[in-house]
Amino acid sequence: MIGYVFLLLLALLIAAPWLIERTRRPMDAAARRDAPGEFVTLSRGVTHYQWHGHVDGPVIVMVHGLSSASWVFSGLFHGLGLMGFRILTYDLYGRGYSDRPAGIQDRDFFLGQLEELLAALGIPEDREICLFGYSMGGSISTCFAAKHPERVDRLFLLAPAGMDYTPHPLLKQARISGRFGTWLWMCFGGLLLKRGARADADGATVIPDLPDRIAADLRTRGYLRSILSSERHMLCEELEAEHRELSRMYVAVVSIWGAEDDVIPASAIGKLTVWNRDAWKLEVPGAGHGIGYTHPQEIIAAVQENLREV
Repeated sequence: MIGYVFLLLLALLIAAPWLIERTRRPMDAAARRDAPGEFVTLSRGVTHYQWHGHVDGPVIVMVHGLSSASWVFSGLFHGLGLMGFRILTYDLYGRGYSDRPAGIQDRDFFLGQLEELLAALGIPEDREICLFGYSMGGSISTCFAAKHPERVDRLFLLAPAGMDYTPHPLLKQARISGRFGTWLWMCFGGLLLKRGARADADGATVIPDLPDRIAADLRTRGYLRSILSSERHMLCEELEAEHRELSRMYVAVVSIWGAEDDVIPASAIGKLTVWNRDAWKLEVPGAGHGIGYTHPQEIIAAVQENLREV
């Protein structure tokens, strides 16, 4: 009898993360009821997007990172708008108000979403755009620019992945441990993300409700699964070939790094220098990986300086 109870408890322990996942709300019309912006249905599901800034300005498309959504750029809208940009933000699949489709979240997955979104919004292929990629969004933007160099006027990279990358030990273990890693992440990933958001909110930030925003995503079904899939696929790629291609095609690359970033360290500047000697580089003192919402003024100043120089 004791053996049966033990096996039952063990089965419940193993199944608990997925049972809890089933209780989370789906990202559907009810969850989107009060969402800002607009929605478009693409081949893999609904994508949430917003326009900011000047209606007739040059388009800059902003691509966020692994665990945030498009709100992560909110501290930059005013400055970019003053420069005359028409700013397009959107939520990657699995985050924010976009759908959480199943499947491997690799470069084809994310490039397909971005390509389809631009087409759905009527942005012609012969119209150049700027791309602004943060963290994993830097990898997505780099891959898009290398695939479509004729479409990209300038590539802004903020603490970009695709070079050196140091994930949290829990996320690293989940990435390499197969099914056990999936169980581990589904059990403890939410706690890790909440703790990180609280730590960021305790410092200088233009997004003080960051913990609430992360908590809202954690209440939705498919969010944790999406992060782990992206970690295992999109974030595993080193993008040397893509950066060398951008150099060969003379695509202007602007990179901005946090000097205190322990996720994507500023030491990656050395790799980028080898791969693309023409890339414009700036290191922001005192900034960590949350540079976009802790040091927005420095980022805007860097963009302005580059636009004047190049």
